Amino acid sequence: MAVKKHTLNPEKWVPLYADYLFNYTISRINNHDQAKDLVQDTFFAALNAKDNFQGKASERTWLISILKRKIIDYYRKINSAKGKAEVKMNFYSDGELEGDWIEERVPTDWNAEIEKNIENKELTIALENCINSLPEKYAMVFRMKTIQQFETEEICKELEITSSNLWVIIHRARTQLRKCMEDNWFKK
Repeated sequence: MAVKKHTLNPEKWVPLYADYLFNYTISRINNHDQAKDLVQDTFFAALNAKDNFQGKASERTWLISILKRKIIDYYRKINSAKGKAEVKMNFYSDGELEGDWIEERVPTDWNAEIEKNIENKELTIALENCINSLPEKYAMVFRMKTIQQFETEEICKELEITSSNLWVIIHRARTQLRKCMEDNWFKK
């Protein structure tokens, strides 16, 4: 029995897959504008690589595999010291302070917030600070497995590690996170 060979139809990618790819991305990076950019980058990369498409996977599966690499690259960039210096955020939209800020130096948003959200935000910040204090590989593996929910095999292949090594890294990351959170959040 012959295996069905899939074909590409780039003219239909946006109406067929844009929403799906966006929802997939936003659930992993939680930044609306960055998610849109990554989906756009995915379409652009797919157009550039369409001659390499072998038809073994469906069009959507192929686009998702490109998008996953874009998401991994995004996290690699923001998790490196050089990457943090390159990621800029627009904080003010008008006035004399209008412009982009380097992510590490963005002033905190001081708008009034609901009391219960303040504690959640502080917890999120404390947890993110603890994740950022992990060794780079630990932080990357922890984010990919726990936050982004990548499959073990996918992480191992991407980072060229064994599954037992992955679980050792996850265990060590969780142990260090627990200690960091105990020191910086629970002892407030």
